[in-house]
Amino acid sequence: MNQQDLVKEPAKAAEETKRQTKAMAGRNGRANILGFMVDKMTLHQCVERLVAGIPARRCQHIVLVNAAKIVHAREDAELAQIIRTADLVGADGVPIVWTSQLLAQPLPGRVNGTDLMNQLIKVAAERGYRIYMLGSTPELIERAAVNVQKLYPKLQIAGYRHGYFSSAEQEREAVAAIAASRADILLVGMSTPMKEKWVRKYKNDLATPVIHGVGGSFDILAGYVKRAPLWMQCSGLEWFYRVLQEPKRLWRRYLVTNSIYIGLVIRQVVVNLFGAKNTPPQGRATTG
Repeated sequence: MNQQDLVKEPAKAAEETKRQTKAMAGRNGRANILGFMVDKMTLHQCVERLVAGIPARRCQHIVLVNAAKIVHAREDAELAQIIRTADLVGADGVPIVWTSQLLAQPLPGRVNGTDLMNQLIKVAAERGYRIYMLGSTPELIERAAVNVQKLYPKLQIAGYRHGYFSSAEQEREAVAAIAASRADILLVGMSTPMKEKWVRKYKNDLATPVIHGVGGSFDILAGYVKRAPLWMQCSGLEWFYRVLQEPKRLWRRYLVTNSIYIGLVIRQVVVNLFGAKNTPPQGRATTG
């Protein structure tokens, strides 16, 4: 089918566009979720792909996306670029999996950030990999390290440190300490987009084969926060459980971002039906 045919026959053009999009996603093993390519992989496959690079000390930064992160990335050009250039991109939330099904590019399942952290720690203990834990407050990160060491006595903790820096020099010292520790896996407990931008800035200096931004998962390891029941995790309601735990801080954030995300998905489904491409968003650069 040539370009002239596509112009003359909109219906055929729509079908051709959908066919090409599906073919590209299938060849690359990725799903196009509102302009962001997400790797088609299970949690187990993700873990194995990450640790495969440890012997060669090949640095891999995995970024996990959920509804809120995709919404934010459409307004933050730097975050959008980080997602698009990440070594691996996983579906952190069930809504991302649902979206992939609606767009006829089904993902095999989600790669939840807390689940991935737990599996990386487990594999590290079993295979002798060294982990470094960065983030949260001094008290919380220490308690998290103590608890995980009790859970996995054979685990080698290369070091841990809170995530607050009083100066640029102190920040650089922390990066140097992580590199010197020769950790195999770095878990970064910062919020989005801070953790993504921090890793992007120091990735080469960190010299760590696996870098995973765990967000607030250290709170769970430390015993400060309880995780949602399994049925809520599997049904896409883990966010609601978090809101119930911290309603004043989270209700507005989830109400707004989830509403925007639903609107974006509906629009994309409609657009796909009429043959327009699932194009990447144009994020606006942020300042500060």
